[in-house]
Amino acid sequence: MHTDITDNPVCVAGWLFYDGECRSCCESARRVGRIMARRNFQLRPLQSADALDLLGLSEGDMLRESNLLLADGRTLGGADAVVEIARHIWWGWPLWLLSRAPGVRPVLHAIYRVIAANRHCLGGVCKIPRRRGEKPTRATEEKPKQSRASEPHHRHSAFLELP
Repeated sequence: MHTDITDNPVCVAGWLFYDGECRSCCESARRVGRIMARRNFQLRPLQSADALDLLGLSEGDMLRESNLLLADGRTLGGADAVVEIARHIWWGWPLWLLSRAPGVRPVLHAIYRVIAANRHCLGGVCKIPRRRGEKPTRATEEKPKQSRASEPHHRHSAFLELP
C-alpha cells in the first residue's frame, strides 16, 4: 500500500495515532509531542482520513486504543505501543525492561484497558452514558455529545481483568 504517510522521505520511526476527540488524549499528545518528535515519531489523530486503511482497523475498533504504526509496517496497539515507545526513550527503558519479565505484559494490558475505557471520565465529566439503572454521579451528569454514546461503558478494576 502506497500512501503519503509511508512514502515520506524523512526518516520516521513511526506514527502514533490517538483519539483526536478525547480531551485527555489530546492533552497527552500535546505534552509528549516534542519528546516523540525528537525520536522521529509523528502524532496523528485516529480520525485522520487514512487512519483506518493504514492501521487495518474497522470503525468499531478504531477508538478502542492508541495505535503505533512503525516504519517497517508493524502496528502495535495500547500497552504494546506504550512499551515500544518507552524502548526509544532513555528514561522509559525501565518500563520496557519490566515489560520483558514473565507475567508483566498482561498486567500492563489490563491497566491500559482500564485507563482507555475511562479516558472520557477523566477530569470529572464523563461523556459516556450511564448504564440503565445506574444512579447519576458527578462524572456522569453531562449527556454524551459524540457518536460514542452508543458504546457501553464499563467501570471495573484492573485486577478483575487479569487472566
